[in-house]
Amino acid sequence: MDNSWLGKSVLITGVCGTVGKELLRQIIAKNPDEIIGIDNNESELFFLTEEYLNNKNVHLYLGDIRDKEKLVRKMRGIDIVLHAAALKHVILCEQSPRDAVQTNITGTQNIIDAAQINNVERVIFTSSDKAVNPTNVMGTTKLMGERLMTAAHSLARGKNPIFASTRFGNILGSKGSVIPIFRRQIAAGGPVTLTDPEMTRFIMTLDTAVSLVMESVFLAKGGEVFVTKMPIARISDLANVMIEELAPRYDSSAEDIKVKTIGSKAGEKLYEELMSDEEIRRSFELDEFFVILPAFRSVYVNIDYSYGKKEVAVNKAYNSSLEKAMDKDELGSYLKNNRLLEVE
Repeated sequence: MDNSWLGKSVLITGVCGTVGKELLRQIIAKNPDEIIGIDNNESELFFLTEEYLNNKNVHLYLGDIRDKEKLVRKMRGIDIVLHAAALKHVILCEQSPRDAVQTNITGTQNIIDAAQINNVERVIFTSSDKAVNPTNVMGTTKLMGERLMTAAHSLARGKNPIFASTRFGNILGSKGSVIPIFRRQIAAGGPVTLTDPEMTRFIMTLDTAVSLVMESVFLAKGGEVFVTKMPIARISDLANVMIEELAPRYDSSAEDIKVKTIGSKAGEKLYEELMSDEEIRRSFELDEFFVILPAFRSVYVNIDYSYGKKEVAVNKAYNSSLEKAMDKDELGSYLKNNRLLEVE
């Protein structure tokens, strides 16, 4: 089986984050020559360094993507950059918009500049569903990050990195996801809090999300946004399935755990969007992705956007209110099969 990672040098930003750690774990198995990881979380970096102490091709460094000079130095000899560092919490970005801009926008431009200076082969930016029709600072900065990655191709002169983005929704079980919150509430005897019973969300496991990010690295032609196809869950169904499964393990009955509706948060959507109405006009569908082509292709170098796979035109926006959600049985099986209902 072809291993495109063999012999490559890889840099991961945000290596201590949920996605960054899983990227590191999966890429090690591909036997690249070297993996460099950077993060500004000193404590987490220390523990991650201890974990990989015996992996001689893994080198982890304290660093911040706001520091362009540091990025330029660390990208020397690098073939592939996986940019996962970001400020991601909606409320915190709303309260500190300058920091969100400096990290998610200026930091991403620093990645682009450092990659161009070092003639890196490929750069993949991990984006978010919140970049689609954004209602908050965080989503807006992630959208701008995508735009910067795409626009980098208008500057192509001779050998130029391939820049692309990959966009996905909620990773179940991650630190910021609802599953740990529901689990803690059930363990405490309830109530389990819902913002709105009709709310739907795209969901996927960390393992699947990262493996598809890695697949998009070598599919990318330049400037695209890869949108990962994902199953959909009603948040009310997720809460009820977790109550039914977990309550007995915490010496409670499902009937004793109440569900309390607390109302949507400011700027929170009842559904998630992974592709907008405007984007479908320049998108097509592959087996596991939608591919959104650059809006201003006329100003970029001429790129043949064919992927050696069946490409199907897209005829509707991709959002969680328009797609069929899993029923409770399907959702329960999905959670069990992916070991998301285990008690810590």
